[in-house]
Amino acid sequence: MNEKATYIVMLGPPGAGKGTQAKIIAEELGLVHVSTGDLFRENLSNETELGRLAASFMNKGELVPDDVTIAMVEERLSRPDCEKGAVMDGFPRTPAQAEAFDALLEKIGGKVDMVPFITVPNQVLVERLSGRWVSRSGRVYHALYNPPIVKWVDDFDGTDLYQREDDKPETVVHRIEVYYEQTSPLIEYYQNAGTLLEIDGTQPIDRVTEEILKGAKA
Repeated sequence: MNEKATYIVMLGPPGAGKGTQAKIIAEELGLVHVSTGDLFRENLSNETELGRLAASFMNKGELVPDDVTIAMVEERLSRPDCEKGAVMDGFPRTPAQAEAFDALLEKIGGKVDMVPFITVPNQVLVERLSGRWVSRSGRVYHALYNPPIVKWVDDFDGTDLYQREDDKPETVVHRIEVYYEQTSPLIEYYQNAGTLLEIDGTQPIDRVTEEILKGAKA
C-alpha cells in the first residue's frame, strides 16, 4: 500500500451536497469515490458471495450486519485503483463502523486523514429536497432552482409533474431527523479524533470544494 494514500470520509445530511462534493474531491485529488450505495448495488447485481450474503438479510427486511459491509469496503479498497486512497461516501455510519474502518486502514498502512462535515440549516435542506418535481419520463425540475415554464407541467411533453414520496416535506423532515439521530455520535467520534472539518454547505458548490481541498492540503 502506498504510504501516501489519502482517506477522506464525507459527512452531511440529505440535501447538503455530500455526494456531489465526494465526486468532485475524488477527481481533484486523484482518489476513488467509494459510495457504499454503489458498492451494495455492484455486489448484489454481480451476485458476489458478499452480495448474496447481504441479500439474505435484506430479503428478510433486516439490516445488513456491519461485518458484511466492512468486508465489501475492504474488498473495494484492495483493488489497484484505490492505491492512492479513497473518498468514502455513505460509510461509516456509526462509531462501531468507524472503529472497524480505522482498524481496516491500519492493517493496510493508512488512516482517516480528514472528515469534511457539510452543514446546512434544516429549513434550507427541506427547501432543497422538497422542491424537487419529476416528469413521468424522468426529467427533474425544482420549484426554486429549475422551475418548469408552466407550474407543475413538463416543458417537453406537457404531462403533469409529480413529487416522489421521498421528496414530500414531511418525509424530508423525518429523513433529516433520522440522519442527525444516527450520525451525531459519529460526528463526535471524528471530533474527538481531531479529523472533523465543518464546512458551510450554503455556499456555492465551488466554494465548498475549495474549503475541503484547502483542508486536505493543510
